[in-house]
Amino acid sequence: MSAVLAAGDGDFEPQEEFVLHPWIDLDFGFIDLSVNKAVVYLLVGAAVTVILGIWLMRFGLSLRPSKRQTAGEAVYELVYTQMAESSLPHKRAIRTWFPYIAALFLFIWVVNIIGFIPLPISDEHFYIAGVKLPTWGIYAATANLSVTLSLALLTFVGTHAEGIRYNGPIKYLKSWIPAGVPTALVGPIFGLEIISQFMRLISLSVRLFANMLAGHMLILVFIGLIFIFESIALVIIAIPVGTIIYIFEVAIVVTIQAFVFALLTAIYLGGAIEPDH
Repeated sequence: MSAVLAAGDGDFEPQEEFVLHPWIDLDFGFIDLSVNKAVVYLLVGAAVTVILGIWLMRFGLSLRPSKRQTAGEAVYELVYTQMAESSLPHKRAIRTWFPYIAALFLFIWVVNIIGFIPLPISDEHFYIAGVKLPTWGIYAATANLSVTLSLALLTFVGTHAEGIRYNGPIKYLKSWIPAGVPTALVGPIFGLEIISQFMRLISLSVRLFANMLAGHMLILVFIGLIFIFESIALVIIAIPVGTIIYIFEVAIVVTIQAFVFALLTAIYLGGAIEPDH
């Protein structure tokens, strides 16, 4: 972690760990497509998601399931039963959106978990025998608001596109107004509903971003304290507390955040397809 390394010089700025410096500059003025640390982590996450999905699901069924088959069936059951089937109104909608919900859950989970695995993907470098090598560290791409906002936008656009496709634009927009509302209140209520729809976008992105950022910042701060105060005595406190936070994030937060994001996606889709229910 570059922020922790900087603490050795008495200049500890944990937020610097999340500053993204362009590695390949592709800034076109109106849009910045530069490749940086977050982009590389997302590419690694996408590749691992594809490999993991194939490994879990491309197996021959047997009466005595292997650990691989058991894990694949558990993931399938979780996404299909707890998310798609419980939130989407009918089989046709489930067939249409189950692949997206499953891919979303698996991708977010993989990117979250990779964020806690030390990898040589860093802005900092060191030298061995004159060879320049990247520093190993941890970084969560989902601790970047641009990443989580992009994922939330996919759900946001998909939700309203599906609502219009199933109901038509007029019926779908009318469903935002409760039945029996006085004419004078239709405008204000419709305005509040528009705000509510955009709040979904914000809540989806900020929830995932804030939880992943907080976990990494806490780990950085506790480890960084050792270097800031240059005290071996702090190891007794900082390392156990940092380890507990690390285990909590990996064992609980990583999965819960992926589950909540995918579940809310399914709920929003179900509400758009059959807004009267």
